[in-house]
Amino acid sequence: MTYETPKVTIRDGLCRVALDRPDVGNAINARMIEELSGVLDLCADGVGEDGKPVTIVVIEGGEEVFCAGGDFEAVAENGSAGDPAPLYDLWLKLAEGPFVSISLVRGRVNAGGVGFVAASDIVIAEKTATFALSELLFGLYPACVLPFLIRRTGRQRAHYMALMTKPVTAADARASGLVDTVAENGEAALRQHVSRLRHLKKEAVSRYKSYMAGNPGDPGRDRDRALEANRAIFSDPQVLAGIRRYVSDLAFPWEE
Repeated sequence: MTYETPKVTIRDGLCRVALDRPDVGNAINARMIEELSGVLDLCADGVGEDGKPVTIVVIEGGEEVFCAGGDFEAVAENGSAGDPAPLYDLWLKLAEGPFVSISLVRGRVNAGGVGFVAASDIVIAEKTATFALSELLFGLYPACVLPFLIRRTGRQRAHYMALMTKPVTAADARASGLVDTVAENGEAALRQHVSRLRHLKKEAVSRYKSYMAGNPGDPGRDRDRALEANRAIFSDPQVLAGIRRYVSDLAFPWEE
């Protein structure tokens, strides 16, 4: 398929989605939201040209700008930012879809761009990357970004970032929990992550992410759901077969 706003490649279970509106800093518009949502639906349900199910989705931008946020030119022209629901639902797909979502960040991330990052399972940032929520400077606030950001950083760090509106370095973002890995070379770091993540089966990732999506991190409240999930896992014939094989042959499930 061909797209107007991202460049998309799907190969060997890996989907790479490069935001591609360089003239406007990869700003988010309705077409981008629609196309990215379609790509994630394809990754959730489909396979690549080689017939392998997609287990890893990588979102990336340009060398200088990952994503500058919403398209202010479109807002100025239309007098409205439009319905926020499709963008929020797009981030939910990144956060809860049956694949491992990775943001590979180079350069500047602002406003809605932070939403893509915060919604991802794993965030790899090069040392020169910066992250900012500039909305309050315009009398706005990042209502849709904050639920995803708070989940990653905690309430106070997200609150401080929204109030200060200034760029945060990759190192500071790592300290806050927004970023998982800071690297000199993002592509090399991505290869290291992908080499490990390729061992995960789509069914296992889907089941795990579904469980995590409904897990608020309260051991008392989570007890019944945790026990139910554990019992279901250990009654799966494929899981048990993999365990028996490891015990008898010392071979992991992906090994011949």
